[in-house]
Order: sequence, then C-alpha cells, then structure tokens
Amino acid sequence: MNTGKAVFAQLMEWIHPEQFRRCVLPYEGNNKVREFLCWDQFLAMAFVQITSRESLADIEICLRSRRDQLYHLGFRSSVAHSTLADANRNRDWRI
Repeated sequence: MNTGKAVFAQLMEWIHPEQFRRCVLPYEGNNKVREFLCWDQFLAMAFVQITSRESLADIEICLRSRRDQLYHLGFRSSVAHSTLADANRNRDWRI
C-alpha cells in the first residue's frame, strides 16, 4: 500500500490556501455556495491541465474513477458534470 502523498497533492501544497482565499474574496466566488467551493473548482481545473483531459465528461469519468482518493488529492466534495459546468459558467474567470 502506498504510504506517501500523490504527486497531484504534492504539487497543490505549493499553493497556500490563505493566499488563494485572498484572490477569491474580491470576486465573491464563494458567496452563496455551500458545497463546490472555488478551491474544488481550482483543483479540478489543475487536474485537467496536468492529465490533459478534453471534455467535462472526460473530467468527470476520470475523477469518479478515483472517488476513494479525492479527499487525499485535496478535494472536499465530489465533482459532477453539472456542478463543474455551472461553476465554470457562473464564476468570474479572473479568480
């Protein structure tokens, strides 16, 4: 059994959560959001870039195949096709 951290989790350690929150605050990205926060959206989009995914369905399938490891990768909630699409459509792109 693997006892170390995943490579993706090690890469995301370089991003300080407080600095990320300060970037999100001016654009009110987490206002009126209960589950899929900007941090989870950022992790999903970073995962997409690293793994070269091309569509929302491809992203969802890949992340759902690793559902038991999402928490260890840094995700706080599950990633669904509609949730990710809504977040990408409604949130300010400057975040």
